[in-house]
Amino acid sequence: MGELYCEEEFFEKRDFTSTRLKKGTYEYCTFVECDFSATDLMGMKFMECEFERCNLSMVKLAGTVLRDVKFKGSKLLGVQFERCSDLLLSVMFDNCIFSHASFFNLSLRKTVFSHSNLQEVDFSQADLTEAVFTSCDLADAIFNRTNLEKADLATSWNYLIDPDENRIRKARLSIAGALGMLMKYDIEIS
Repeated sequence: MGELYCEEEFFEKRDFTSTRLKKGTYEYCTFVECDFSATDLMGMKFMECEFERCNLSMVKLAGTVLRDVKFKGSKLLGVQFERCSDLLLSVMFDNCIFSHASFFNLSLRKTVFSHSNLQEVDFSQADLTEAVFTSCDLADAIFNRTNLEKADLATSWNYLIDPDENRIRKARLSIAGALGMLMKYDIEIS
């Protein structure tokens, strides 16, 4: 029996916590208001798919392919994206909630994070070259040995980035964000 191939399907208000999404390849599919919380999507392939207003909190992504996948208005609490297949990994996030998610050691060059809550998200050792963070809350996000060269954080807030521990050449930062880089020196700026 071959693997399921699903193309251009529309899934709305489906609860995949009770009736599991069939393992396979999903291409050009749209998922709207679906609940995937704590489900296992291990080894599945999503190509040019959209997840709109879905709950993907604590979803398991070991070996999952995410190629040109858009997440809009979705909850992604505690998602360990570093477990995805890094082959052709390409994602975009708009108006999402990510608390405690992890992008550890992933290549996310030119990835767009827009109007999202990225509190306590781990970006350690990630390549965020030319990534764009538009109007995002990055409170307690972890940047450790992260490549942020040419990244745009100018409209985002609450980030603390140590310039000694991260690559930030030609990054765009807000004034508050740039001042936040001096926090470790315990100095007062008037």
